[in-house]
Amino acid sequence: MPAWKLPPLILHPFANSSSADKLVEASRATLALSGLIPVEPGAAGQLEERLLAGRYCELAMLFYLGKDLERWLTQCLEFAEGTPALRDRSLRSESFAALLVEDPPEDVKTKLTAWGVNEYSTIFARALGLHAVFASPPTRDLLALDFIRHYHHFADYAFACRQRLFSAPRISSSEFQFDLYASSEYARMLEEEWGTE
Repeated sequence: MPAWKLPPLILHPFANSSSADKLVEASRATLALSGLIPVEPGAAGQLEERLLAGRYCELAMLFYLGKDLERWLTQCLEFAEGTPALRDRSLRSESFAALLVEDPPEDVKTKLTAWGVNEYSTIFARALGLHAVFASPPTRDLLALDFIRHYHHFADYAFACRQRLFSAPRISSSEFQFDLYASSEYARMLEEEWGTE
């Protein structure tokens, strides 16, 4: 039986050069605070601030990624509910979230690896976990310092909790396929398609 073709997952850019700079500074600060690179005397406070700024930047980026992922989960659910052969399977957004995080199609894995995204399962899970908690990205002053420092642990648990809230049938990439596009790539593809009509 051929695989069901789900809507494409379209990811929008969620970083800029400022974000990249903050992430690099946070990485350096982490190394310095861990004693792996030399630290100037009295620089610990600055290093801690760079670390927190970088972590908050990561958190915000993951939130916006989660927004794209949630949009895709909604589209998948609408597809399943609108397809008579799938309607009786009681598929939920958690079914498609597990597919994305645990068993994406090989073409999607290959594309993510080509983009330099090797820990896609962790990244997608954390993005969905944060998006399950926050309706909009919280300002930094609303978050406890320990939450910012260790947000990744909280996001991991939030995703696990999200997935366990409801019983959802498991699905696999052998049965459900989808394509992955950067938003600019998808827009270009649509322009070319419309230009040939």
